[in-house]
Amino acid sequence: MLFNSISFLIFFPAVVLVYYLIPQRMKHFWLLGASYYFYMSWNPGYALLMLAVTVITYGSGLLLTVCGRRPGERKKRMRAACLAGGIVLTLGILFFFKYYAFAAGNIDKVFALLHIPEGMPVFDVLLPVGISFYTFQGMGYLIDVYREEIPAEKNFPRYALFLSFFPQLVAGPIERSKNLLHQISEPHSFDAERVKEGLLLMGWGFFQKLVIADRIAILVDEVYGNYWNYSGLQLLLATVLFAFQIYCDFGGYSDIAVGAARVMGFTLTKNFRSPYCAVTVSEFWRNWHVSLTTWFRDYIYIPLGGNRRGKWRKYRNLLLTFTISGLWHGAGWNYIVWGGLNGLYQVAGDITGSLRSRLQEKLHIRTDCGSYRLLRRLITFAAVDFSWFFFRAEGLKTALQMLRYGIRNMGLFSFFDPETLLGINTMVLSEKSFFLMLLCLVLLLWVDSLKRQGVDFKGILARQNIWFRWLVYYGLIFSILIFGIYGPGYDASAFIYFQF
Repeated sequence: MLFNSISFLIFFPAVVLVYYLIPQRMKHFWLLGASYYFYMSWNPGYALLMLAVTVITYGSGLLLTVCGRRPGERKKRMRAACLAGGIVLTLGILFFFKYYAFAAGNIDKVFALLHIPEGMPVFDVLLPVGISFYTFQGMGYLIDVYREEIPAEKNFPRYALFLSFFPQLVAGPIERSKNLLHQISEPHSFDAERVKEGLLLMGWGFFQKLVIADRIAILVDEVYGNYWNYSGLQLLLATVLFAFQIYCDFGGYSDIAVGAARVMGFTLTKNFRSPYCAVTVSEFWRNWHVSLTTWFRDYIYIPLGGNRRGKWRKYRNLLLTFTISGLWHGAGWNYIVWGGLNGLYQVAGDITGSLRSRLQEKLHIRTDCGSYRLLRRLITFAAVDFSWFFFRAEGLKTALQMLRYGIRNMGLFSFFDPETLLGINTMVLSEKSFFLMLLCLVLLLWVDSLKRQGVDFKGILARQNIWFRWLVYYGLIFSILIFGIYGPGYDASAFIYFQF
């Protein structure tokens, strides 16, 4: 069930209505049933897989508690074995469904080079929606219990809801047990202001998805699917636009998820914090997909040693963490290159930091002005966007072919030819739709810039007269209804991160 589907527009109000009418002791049972129904709407078999991950991580958490009562060294060994067992089983499920075909294909290529006739067995399995998200959430819970940062959850229905809570189930945020588990046990009564706040955030998320991301997707899909029909400049423009497509698509999903949870009284992690306003790649990653970035930081980068064991160990840990992050996003070499590039950017930035400082001093470059910050943001965006090129391409081989084609067909003077630049939209978007897209992007960047400066839109809106507030609400609703991209017969477009 997609957030931007008619089914969800019926499902969500019904769930919320019943949720606030039933007694407190029944609320988490109701949400658990609704969450499993939500997930089973894609494929009923997916529920069995999620239940298996739930049982494994729940049971392993209880075993960690039991083993914690053992004396001395035996306690450490048994707890380590319980943690390893739970993580290996959970990762095994993730590997089989997401990475086995990729690994088997690469092993077969090695066998072919060695003239070994035997090949890896082939399994025809579908990638379950959101499997990377709930497996990582379960493993994070296990590690927290192992570190004794939280006690193991003994109530199975509460833990099952923690892993399956429908607003964030299929594309995050990847919630920490320290944030979400205790909220499931807390009473949540109806609060009109909180509900309004949640609905407004959901509206902004739908605007990003339906009006901006899905409109850009039409153009990007056309160019990436038929790049040989376009110039290098047009391919570059499509790549720049993809950066905003994936931001509005995933950021829109996250806002809908956080807003939906807020309507029911839950507070989820804010997953995006104006990432394209960042002046360095490391700052970008502190503000992009925050729940995943902090997961990798706390459960992989820091346990590897972080930055505590010298610079070269730090660089190794950065590269390894971001390469794993790339593999988490997809079973393909293009994702690994994408992750490795983002790690490499940060290593290069750290190595050249002192040199850049000396150059700025010698050239008398002012670093305390807006033009300098703008330049750094543009450079950061260019670096991040180049990595998005590999992320979007249909495989590494295709990415390299497109890159060669784009460089050969760029044309220096095409930058000054408006017909070449805007000719990209003649086959896929009308002129009005194209310029509406550009206008919305200006609005998005303006809003993000104000957020970056600490402007509280919610507070400002709350201080306005009621007629103005309702004008904003209706303006947002009608903008989505009038300018949203719905497809023929309301064929809702899936969110990009559902594939992960």
